[in-house]
Amino acid sequence: MRRDELLNAAEQLLAEQGAPCLTLSAVAERAGVSKGGLLYHFNSKEALVKGMIERLVADFDELVATQDESSYTRAYLAATLAAIRSGRLRRWAVVTGAAGDPQLLAPLREAMARWHRQGMESEPDLMAAQIVRLACEGLWDVVTHDPDFYNEPQYEELHHRLLALLPDP
Repeated sequence: MRRDELLNAAEQLLAEQGAPCLTLSAVAERAGVSKGGLLYHFNSKEALVKGMIERLVADFDELVATQDESSYTRAYLAATLAAIRSGRLRRWAVVTGAAGDPQLLAPLREAMARWHRQGMESEPDLMAAQIVRLACEGLWDVVTHDPDFYNEPQYEELHHRLLALLPDP
């Protein structure tokens, strides 16, 4: 069984039953492997949660990198909206909610700092770029708590309005 399948099983368990039900035994059962098979990849619950967080960060980094945009901020905005529309963003609330130990969130804090600094030196309007990136963070927060808050036309309007804050490339 591959790491991703184990991480998927853990995320599904979290989404359905919440953080208190995230145990190595429950994840192994959900994934259809022995507890030893799970321990081969993740030697503790903390390692499992850290693995989920690291995967979320890597997935978002990949999503940003695949955007065909002229600046990092534009790619960040497009990736945020793509994550929301695909349902990927819901995984953030589920996984970060399982990280009871602030140390487990260290990779996410590091990624957030990197995302908010990356490419800023090439932004023609630094403040506008910061505003758009912060708006993305606010959108993440709203949508993780209320996935149906916006509909597709509203996302399009948000995208259009946030792009309008940025100077033309």
